[in-house]
Amino acid sequence: MVTIQLLPYSEISSLSSIGRIRKILNIAKQNKIVLLQGRLQKEEETELIKATMEEINKEFRGIELAVINPMQGGGLFDGVASFVLGNRAGLTVVGPASVVKKIKKDPHKIELLTNEGKKRRK
Repeated sequence: MVTIQLLPYSEISSLSSIGRIRKILNIAKQNKIVLLQGRLQKEEETELIKATMEEINKEFRGIELAVINPMQGGGLFDGVASFVLGNRAGLTVVGPASVVKKIKKDPHKIELLTNEGKKRRK
């Protein structure tokens, strides 16, 4: 079974950068896929990956990360909307590597491929 947890940006907006990273990483370490409304800053994404690498072990194999930003057109409206919405525009998907096999994205859709559960032998 795959568990998806929706995380509104408002739930992490008051946290420090480290706090945001820890919250997302802790959810992923529970074998849940995180759908974050909005996105982290580029530096936070980098720190999330670094923190993940430091915690890899037999039980936690890392994360898969994808950011969908509908405002990548680069027009004047997109710039104004980005300024007004800040980090709340878009969607960030973070999933544990043990659950998420691959994340494919394009401007119109996202495909989340999951690993099949281990089959039990009888």
